[in-house]
Amino acid sequence: MKNITLLFLSLFTGISLIACGATPATPSITLEEVQSTAVAAAFTAVAQTQASIPTDTPLPPTETASPMPTATETQLSLPTVEATFTSIPPTSASSNVDPCSTRILSGSPRGRETTIRIVNTVRAQVTVSVYLNETAGAGECGYRSYVLGSRDSVLITDLVQGCYNLWAFNNDTRNPVNAFGYGCINNPDKWTFEISSGDIKFSGP
Repeated sequence: MKNITLLFLSLFTGISLIACGATPATPSITLEEVQSTAVAAAFTAVAQTQASIPTDTPLPPTETASPMPTATETQLSLPTVEATFTSIPPTSASSNVDPCSTRILSGSPRGRETTIRIVNTVRAQVTVSVYLNETAGAGECGYRSYVLGSRDSVLITDLVQGCYNLWAFNNDTRNPVNAFGYGCINNPDKWTFEISSGDIKFSGP
């Protein structure tokens, strides 16, 4: 390839000198003939160079691998296991919940009447939840809620004799209340629940 490059440079240098140099007195060859000769020589050199390049020898064919025999699947026999399952009836999630805890005590409960007074001794508003445990015989039960203002009270005349749980609470940061009390009433007289910040006192007539 280096020889071809030198040949082209020599030919074109010669053509340039002839074209740009002084005209000879008696030219023996024309410019067109010089160009044709240079081109022919260049193509001849290229052909000779290509012919001198060794040709690639094809590789011998590779052996084709013979297919391997296909493996057959053999099913294994598993031992038979007999199992007996006993169905367990579902247990109701509410079976352990006291139905009275979700029942609102009506304004006309069944049973022997009594009178209850609830007194708030705290200088803040409180909410009082009154819960009647299930009474014997009538089976009355349930709860009510009352809101009492600061040092306020309420007189309840439509309740029945039985055992009561009271819970008083508020969200007042200056006078917080979270108090519980319990008492059983067995006559129609007036009974009192007195609320303080941390306790509810029960007293009879």
